[in-house]
Amino acid sequence: MTKWTPAVEKFGIHLGVERNLSPNTLRAYLADVRQFEKYLCETSAERCEGARDPSRVTARDIRSWLALLHGSNSASTQGRKLASLRSFFRFLLREDQIDHDPTAGLPAPKTPRRPPRPLPVDDCHALISSPKHAGKPDPVEELEALRDLALVEFLYGTGIRVGELVSLDVRDIELQAAQVRVLGKGRKERVVPIPKYALAALAAWISVRTRPGVLAEPLFISLFRGRGSEQSARRPRRLGDRDIRRILNARARDAGIVDRVHPHRLRHSYATHLLDMGADLREIQELLGHSSLSTTQKYTAVSVEQLRRVYDDAHPRSGVRPAKRSNVSRKGRHRE
Repeated sequence: MTKWTPAVEKFGIHLGVERNLSPNTLRAYLADVRQFEKYLCETSAERCEGARDPSRVTARDIRSWLALLHGSNSASTQGRKLASLRSFFRFLLREDQIDHDPTAGLPAPKTPRRPPRPLPVDDCHALISSPKHAGKPDPVEELEALRDLALVEFLYGTGIRVGELVSLDVRDIELQAAQVRVLGKGRKERVVPIPKYALAALAAWISVRTRPGVLAEPLFISLFRGRGSEQSARRPRRLGDRDIRRILNARARDAGIVDRVHPHRLRHSYATHLLDMGADLREIQELLGHSSLSTTQKYTAVSVEQLRRVYDDAHPRSGVRPAKRSNVSRKGRHRE
């Protein structure tokens, strides 16, 4: 008999050590498995036996759970929960803890494909040049302005994920080489170039961090000043995902951007704008840290849509608007 709790603990070690999943993904997978275990015990005594012994779980149990989730969870969330269970039971099967995989043959819920929604280039410029804190003499607000400008320039200039951004330390930035070493999904390291404006903003932000040991400190930190010498001597607090979102929301509000702005949307904007300017898809794949080119190809659909809009606006035969009368005489025309 396979005990559920020890099996989940071993599964967590497998996800973290063997598969190198990020802490957030690991927590989500384990939470999904534990949620399913709770469901088994809450529905009936017979199913609760499955919570004590994973080998007794059936495909019907999993279908019933997914059906229960249907009303309160999106298709993508249901798909992730099924993927969590699929990974769990495949792991147990590999470890000879069970003799069958109850998720085998279960189809994942169909999720509508939503193309990325990049910000227009003008909105990205407005976000960067937001007048927040302009002309305010307070030293903390001046530091905040330096930090926030460096943060937004860096996010848009490198296209890295917000999870990658918050894990960076000062020593990960190579100012002379104009590049940053990023630890991405699956703990895969990649080198991303830092463009000129982002590099200047980062250099200005790092230059005011003069305390000893700054290279080992987080790149982006909270500027909250605690009371007492003990607090001031403590290692600065690393900004988290929510902090980054709050900063972006505030700058978007100050810039008059009514559309929703979040870190991953800047990543979409980075990739789409590179593609629009003629960058190679393979190069964008490397910059973004995608393991598969098919993941990067979603940005081509956005660019094709942009081309379609340009065509509709400009071509005389698009049918969207009347063609302008040409000043060129018939005799002056020639075939291409």
